[in-house]
Amino acid sequence: MANLNLSNDDNKPLRKIAEAFKSLSNSINKDDNNHNNSSNISQTLVNENCVLELAPFSNACSLVSPLFRCLGIAFRFAERDYVSKVDDLVEASKSISTLQAMMDGDIESNCVRKGGSHTRNLLRVKRGLDMVRVLFEQIIATDGNSLNSPASTAYTQVFAPHHNWAIRKAVAAGMYALPTKAQLLMKLNEDEASARTQMQIYIGASAAVILYIDKLFHSKDLGIDW
Repeated sequence: MANLNLSNDDNKPLRKIAEAFKSLSNSINKDDNNHNNSSNISQTLVNENCVLELAPFSNACSLVSPLFRCLGIAFRFAERDYVSKVDDLVEASKSISTLQAMMDGDIESNCVRKGGSHTRNLLRVKRGLDMVRVLFEQIIATDGNSLNSPASTAYTQVFAPHHNWAIRKAVAAGMYALPTKAQLLMKLNEDEASARTQMQIYIGASAAVILYIDKLFHSKDLGIDW
């Protein structure tokens, strides 16, 4: 299977993802003394007075897109959906400064839950980030070379509750075409030790970002289960 990395400047996608989300989590982390400790990031309180800028957030999210491609046919639906919605946020960031301002604009326009709204797209992107977080947790916790159990658990926890029977059935069938863990690491240009380190950084950092987004939705009485 061909390696997805096309240039020497972009041959460590997992590291780029981890660094980008660590930077985001640092910007919303109350305790500056702990912000370099990735294991503590998910446990610290999110500063609700902070603002999360849309441009670095959407750019960090765009770095995650190749991961869905690496997982093959089982997550092809997620790749298409995630990429299109991240592209919308990237475009929005050219004229909107923060996530809060973006959501406030949709609220004023009374279009929050309409298809294609920035806020609706943000919610879907957040689920994509959460799926990757759970996947990495499961990869680290699971022995062996198969990704079937980690990927199935991640899908079941994050996406399945929001999908109809037909999509769930198609994803289940596609799980048999997942790459092995070794094949995934080869695509990401990492060995097992380095991948574990970067995955752990992403797990902690993304947890803080996801928590922040969830709190933002709740603070505006929008909820997150739609």
